[in-house]
Amino acid sequence: MRILDNFKLANEREDFQLVKDDIEKEIQFSRTNLWILIFAILIASLGLLTNSTAVIIGAMLISPLMGPITGLGFGIAINDLQLLKRSILNFLFASSVSLTISTSFFLLIPIHEATSEILHRTSPNIYDALIALFGGLAGMVATSSKLKGNVIPGVAIATALMPPLCTAGYGLANLNPKYFFGALYLFFINTVFIALATLVAARLLKFRQVQR
Repeated sequence: MRILDNFKLANEREDFQLVKDDIEKEIQFSRTNLWILIFAILIASLGLLTNSTAVIIGAMLISPLMGPITGLGFGIAINDLQLLKRSILNFLFASSVSLTISTSFFLLIPIHEATSEILHRTSPNIYDALIALFGGLAGMVATSSKLKGNVIPGVAIATALMPPLCTAGYGLANLNPKYFFGALYLFFINTVFIALATLVAARLLKFRQVQR
């Protein structure tokens, strides 16, 4: 029984309101968060342009894109329609800004031959879905714990939300539908499985439902 106790999260679960407040802070894209998003887009685009994995990882570390996706899954899990609505609107806004900025970047600095970092994000597979799922689970468990540790930056790198959007911008700027739709599909897969993982983790942690 003592071995099984090591797997129980109830004793380390953070207060519901504190978890909800933390998630809500990461949803909004205005002022600071918006500028951080723009800088992350430019850094990721430069990483794709220069074929630099290190630069792309840096962009993923500072990107706030995961916030509204986590909010989406958490909003469904606790039956909070207001949180869900805000998460969807901010997710659409952040995605549109990301695509617009990255497309503009590649129009201003055109490259005709796709780098390996770009090509890597145009053909998603089942492993990408599994990475997003396990990354989302790790992120929600960390967010819900009193002992958060250093998990969130690792989750941001593993789930890779920013590079596919910037790759889609490259495809749009170069009128290449294969790259555009392939990268958007990868972004969609990551988004869905992160939100699904958040939903599952929040339900397993038995957070209370919001009363309407």
